[in-house]
Amino acid sequence: MMDQIRRLVWLRWCSVALMALCTLLVPGWLDVTLPVGSLLAVTLVMAAFNAFTLAVLAYGPKRETSWLFVQLLADLLGWAAFVYFSGGATNPLISLLLPLIAIGAAVLPARLAWLLAACAVGCYSLLWNFYTPVRLRDPDVAAYWHLAGMWVTFALSALVMVGVVLRMTAALRARDRALAEAVQMRARDQALVSLGSLAAGAAHSLGTPLATMRLLVDELGASRTLPEAAREDIALIGEQIEHCRKTLGVLTARAGQRRAEGEAMVGVEAWVQHVLAGWQSQRPHAQSTLHVDEAVRGLSLLGDATLAQALETLLNNAADASPETVEVLLTRDPKQIRVEVMDRGPGMPREKLRELGQRPLEDDGKGLGIGLFLARSALERAGGKLEFDERPGGGTVARMLLPVPALQAEETGVRDE
Repeated sequence: MMDQIRRLVWLRWCSVALMALCTLLVPGWLDVTLPVGSLLAVTLVMAAFNAFTLAVLAYGPKRETSWLFVQLLADLLGWAAFVYFSGGATNPLISLLLPLIAIGAAVLPARLAWLLAACAVGCYSLLWNFYTPVRLRDPDVAAYWHLAGMWVTFALSALVMVGVVLRMTAALRARDRALAEAVQMRARDQALVSLGSLAAGAAHSLGTPLATMRLLVDELGASRTLPEAAREDIALIGEQIEHCRKTLGVLTARAGQRRAEGEAMVGVEAWVQHVLAGWQSQRPHAQSTLHVDEAVRGLSLLGDATLAQALETLLNNAADASPETVEVLLTRDPKQIRVEVMDRGPGMPREKLRELGQRPLEDDGKGLGIGLFLARSALERAGGKLEFDERPGGGTVARMLLPVPALQAEETGVRDE
């Protein structure tokens, strides 16, 4: 509403300028006598009210919708007073009451909009009979300038009303977009809640078997008669079991829930290296390289486990798609950190890339797509984004965009300068 009042203030300054021009130029232009003092008084009152409105906007409390009505009513009465001293209903400027009605219909509740329209009709009716007459010496000149004035007021009214309709249309489109995004987010949240329930059930069902397997692995590892090669295999199995237990443990907290509070800030480079090392231990045959931009060094982020899981998902997808080395590029711009995972796989059409992670189930039958769905959700909860793009030369680029903390961005900006 405050933006609407500011636009009304701008329009009122235009009205004040038009009133001043008419008061100062029309008498000499048309060789007519006007009550210049009264007209200037009305103009000054309008300007003073506009200044008061600006002061209220700057220092006063927030106003309700009724304040919009007061603003439009003040404009209506101001123009009615100006027209009263310059010919009443015979003055072409009386048509400028119409844009005020149009604006009221656009921004006011129905009750107040009808009330404003009634006030405008009442003012017009009074000005039909009560006004200060203006007489031109030459009737032909009077008729000509009356028609010219009607054209000017018609053009001004058309411009104002078109502007109002365009703003209304833009506001409706913005509201529709926001509503569509809200519906999409709600559907995504519902899907995340369902995945959370499934994850909790899986953790409960698989927890006991994994604990039993862990116990057996520990017992086998403690055997003194076990060959060294078998002992290494047992240790690897134990690591995989522990990884499964951790994954099941965090899935319950991740799917559809916010990040845990109290997690520590960690260096971005160290965080990526840690996730990459953990992933490499789970996929020892996969090859990966990390390239770090100097601008990233010294930056930190919240050590959120959901973000680590998101990065692991992208690494797994890249390794599955690419027989060559998976490349990880860590860069930044003034507002965000970029973690790009690049592969040399067969790639996907651009339309398909835009749909990745939008829903938990994919149509190609190659997988459920839950990992990408959770990865996108985790990044959005962290204030970031997940993007996919075609890689020049073949392959896919998965891009994690994470916001740079405001304090760090300011400090880095000062340091760069």
